[in-house]
Formats: sequence, C-alpha cells, structure tokens
Amino acid sequence: MQINEITEVLTRLFEADSVSQPGPDTWKIEREGLRLFVILSADGSWLRAFAPVVTAEAAAPYAEFLLQANFERTQQVRYAFDQGLLWVIFHHPRESLTIDDLQLAIAQLLALWEVKLDDVFGQLIDTRIRQIVQASKQRGQSLTETMQTLTRFYEEGMMGSLDRSPEEKKQFLVAWEQQLNRIWVETE
Repeated sequence: MQINEITEVLTRLFEADSVSQPGPDTWKIEREGLRLFVILSADGSWLRAFAPVVTAEAAAPYAEFLLQANFERTQQVRYAFDQGLLWVIFHHPRESLTIDDLQLAIAQLLALWEVKLDDVFGQLIDTRIRQIVQASKQRGQSLTETMQTLTRFYEEGMMGSLDRSPEEKKQFLVAWEQQLNRIWVETE
C-alpha cells in the first residue's frame, strides 16, 4: 500500500475535515469523541492504526475478558494496554496491506471502540451469574431462594447502591431475575 492510498482511504472513510496529517507518516482522525491514529514505523514497513478506549484503571477488572476477546472475536484488531490506557489496535506490514484490508480493519477498530467495555462487561456479568447459579445449586437452593438472597443483598447494599430510587431497584432486580431464569436451566 502506498502512502497516498492511506490518505485516500482515510478521507473516504471519514469527513475530510476530521483527517489531518501531522507528519509524512502520521494521520490523525478526530470526530465525535474519537481519536484515531494511523502511523507508519520508522522504516515505513509497518502500519499501525489505534484509538484509545478507556483508562487502563477502568479496564483492569475486565483484562481477562479482553484477552479472551483478542483470542476469540476481535479478528484483525486487538485490545492492548499502554500509557495508562486501553487501546484498540491494528498492526500490519504495509507492503502486503491492501485497501480492502485497511478499510475492514478500521471498521473493526471502530466497532470495538464504539462498544467500549460493554461487551466484556456483559461477559463478566454472565460469568458471575453462572457462578451464583452453580453455588446455589450446590447448596440445594431453588431459583426462588436464590432470587430472595440476591434481593436481600441488594437491599442491604452488598450489591448496588443504597441510594437508588425504587424504580432503579426494581429494574435492577427484574434484570437479575431474567438472567437467573435464563442461566438456571443452562447450568448443571
């Protein structure tokens, strides 16, 4: 891929006024909270596109799930920690990079950037609910007893904030009950 092709792809994918080229081997896209960088290595042989997602501190509880996502779902794009941030990053040899490859990689990068931590947070919640269900079943508790325990934990402030409105509490408990019902039948 030639340098001028990189510029063409970026200006085609993003509004021209959101794309700048601070150096001959560096592009920066800024729009609607997105800061996407595309840079070439010092010798020009590698292209890297990346965008910050959240602070490393905010992402730390989900590190295991981010690594799983890298292995199972992120395709050409990866999650990475650097400089106190969680990034989504694409890294490819420039010589073999095609326009289609770059467009697809940027689409994948943007998709991961847009969901932030929602996907891995959902996985964490699902894993925790499965652990609760397994523990409840090992103790011989029924689904109803498990839900009563979770309701008590929530009311005592062990799960969630005590200063939530009654409507928020109800929504929280309805969501828990839906997840417990779904996972109860799936878990041995």
